[in-house]
Amino acid sequence: MSSASLGTIVLIPIRSFDDMKTRLADALDIDQRRRLAIWMAEKVVAAAAPFPTRIITDDLEVAEWAHASRAGVIDPGVRGLNPCVAAAVAATAREGYDRAIIAHADLPAAQSLTALDGHGVMIAPDAARDGSNVLGVPTDAGFEFHYGPGSFAAHSSEAERVGLTLTVVDDPDLAWDVDDPADLPDEWRSVVEHESR
Repeated sequence: MSSASLGTIVLIPIRSFDDMKTRLADALDIDQRRRLAIWMAEKVVAAAAPFPTRIITDDLEVAEWAHASRAGVIDPGVRGLNPCVAAAVAATAREGYDRAIIAHADLPAAQSLTALDGHGVMIAPDAARDGSNVLGVPTDAGFEFHYGPGSFAAHSSEAERVGLTLTVVDDPDLAWDVDDPADLPDEWRSVVEHESR
């Protein structure tokens, strides 16, 4: 590990653009879903400034997009969201980063992730307070990730397990994620309506 702290880094897991948002298949065709996925990922990368940003992926297309977006890439060498995030956090800890902000790539209103750069565990949940849209953790805390249904509650419990303070960041821009057609931004509703004609 580096002797000097490098501060905070943002990590954005993206398995592939083809696999994102399959639950929108009834509303968007595969090309539209890919374009939406890239559009939202670009929003999240922009919101990550001024922090250095790495995309967690083993997908060549996503890696090329990340480099074009001036983001680094971490190939985690494992499968599954939780193992991938854990591997990426461990890798950044070895580099000398002492805090990681993990952000999902489907936040169409994301403006800034700086509110997650504090102390202890910080969570920006989704609107239903079920998921963990953005999560800030110290890289050396031994924090175990529990993404999936009920991750907000699971990550809150994990903060207690590792003895860290928990701060909930209620930010409507970060609470909006896209899981169903009803979640689509207005500009994408217009795209769908126009291309369906």
